[in-house]
Formats: sequence, C-alpha cells, structure tokens
Amino acid sequence: MNFNLNDENTDFQQAVSCLKEGKVLLYPTDTIWGLGCSTAFPETLARLFEIKHRPENKAAILLVDSISMLKNYIDHIHPRVETLMGFHKRPLTVIYRKSKNLDPRFTAADGSIAIRVCEDPFCQALIREINGPIVSTSANFAGKEAPSNFSEIDPLLIQQVDYVVKYRQSDVTENQVSAIIRFDPEGELEFIRM
Repeated sequence: MNFNLNDENTDFQQAVSCLKEGKVLLYPTDTIWGLGCSTAFPETLARLFEIKHRPENKAAILLVDSISMLKNYIDHIHPRVETLMGFHKRPLTVIYRKSKNLDPRFTAADGSIAIRVCEDPFCQALIREINGPIVSTSANFAGKEAPSNFSEIDPLLIQQVDYVVKYRQSDVTENQVSAIIRFDPEGELEFIRM
C-alpha cells in the first residue's frame, strides 16, 4: 500500500496536522492500530487516556523512527538491545530504566519508559515530519481486547478522536501487539510480553 507525502490534502498531511496541533490521532502502526499524540504536547496524553478510559498512571509506549532518534531520549542502550532489534522477527518494545528530554507524564511511576523503534514506513514518515516521538497505545477501551485490524475498532472510540487515518483501513490482516522486553541492572533480559 502506498501513501502520498506531498499533496497538502492527503491523508498523511492531515495526520501530520493533527499531531502538530496537539490532537489525538487514530493510526496504523507496525503492529496494531493505535491512539496517539505528539510528545510535544504532553497535556494531550490526559485526553488520550480519557478517550481510552485508561488510568493516567499507566504509561504508554513511544514510537521513534530510528536508533539515532532513540538515543535522544535514552542515556544508555544496552548493546544486546541493538542486536535484538536487528534480528527479532516481531516488533520489539523495550522498557528502559529512565529517559531524558521527555516530560515526566510520558514515563511510568518508577521513571521507566517503553519505546519501540517503529519499522512501518507510514509511522516513520509521521515521526520524521513532526520531528519527535509519537505516543502509541492500542485503539481499544481499557479492559477490552486490542483490535487486530481497523474493522475491529469500536465505533464509539473512533468518534472521539480528532483524526482517523484512512491508510490501511481496508487491510484485514490479523496484526499482533509487539513483544516487550526489559533489561535488569545486571544486563539480564526479561520478556514481559512474548
């Protein structure tokens, strides 16, 4: 599937405008559909969680477009993480012990942060265009099953967001959530979600 980066009236440009205006976006990721906002507008996170009916004390995942961008938000990346990213078959979200250059509203209560280097071209283009990470949390109400494609998203949730990306709406592929890992202080790998 292709998307147009150039035409001002394209789906992509409307998604970019939504993020640059501090609004909530419903968009396809490299895993499942997500609710998102730009980290440039930390106050939007409260609205995103309100739409989702999710407690604000539960942190969301951030998507970056590259390891280079990741290094802007993390002091230390364990060498095994970079190796895993290169060889892991499924998208891989990593929980880092602490972050930098991010509003504390994006981190968990213990200061940790979950970040995924996104491989999806549409998401990578969005991230590059807004020059920063995008929040990503599954496009479902809290406590409900995450949708594996757009057709499974609750219409009541769709009505509450500011913009719904058209790209990949007709894709009925059964997508999966990412794997989640964490490294302990000794460098031991722990799989949180396989």
